[in-house]
Amino acid sequence: MVLAIMGVLAAIAVPMSGNSIRYLKLSGDARDLANATAVAKMRAAAKFTQSRLYIDLTGRSYYVQTYNKTTLAWETEGGTTSLANTVSFGYGSVGAPPADTQDPIGQAPLCKNNASPAVDVASTACVVFNSRGIPIDTTGSPTGNDAIYVTDGSSVYAITIAATGFIRTWQTSQAATPSWALQ
Repeated sequence: MVLAIMGVLAAIAVPMSGNSIRYLKLSGDARDLANATAVAKMRAAAKFTQSRLYIDLTGRSYYVQTYNKTTLAWETEGGTTSLANTVSFGYGSVGAPPADTQDPIGQAPLCKNNASPAVDVASTACVVFNSRGIPIDTTGSPTGNDAIYVTDGSSVYAITIAATGFIRTWQTSQAATPSWALQ
C-alpha cells in the first residue's frame, strides 16, 4: 500500500518538477540578460563611450563590449555567458511585441564588426548605448525599438529597452496573440 502511494506521488511530482526546472532556467536567463543589458548601459556612461550587449543568436551566448576610442574597435569586457540548454533566442509563434515597445516584433538589430566601414555580423543582435546610457541605432539616433527575446518553446520572455534607457522584462506563453505581463 505504501509503495503504491509513493508510486502515485512520484508519477505526479516528476512532470511537475520538469516544468518547474524549465521555467526556472528560462526566467533565470531572462533576468541575466536584463542585468547584462543594464551593465552595458552603465559601462557606457561610466567610461563615457559607447557600450553594447553583443548577442550570438546561433551560439546562444552574449557578452558586454565597450568601444575603445583610441583603437577604434569594440573590446569585450568580462566573459561570455551562455543560455541554459533548454533556452534559445527567439519568440517562436508569438505575433506581437509587448505594448508600447516596438513594432513589429523582432530581435535587436545586427551587430557591426570592427572593420572600416563596419559590416553587419550575421546571426547576431546588439543593443548599443551612447555615453549617456541612451539606446541608439546605427546612425547614433536614440531608439526605443530594441528588444531581446528568449524562449523555451512554451513561454517567451522579452527584455525591452525604451528610448529613455528604461529596461523592462516581460513574459507570455507561446501564442500568436500574446498576453504580455510585466515581470
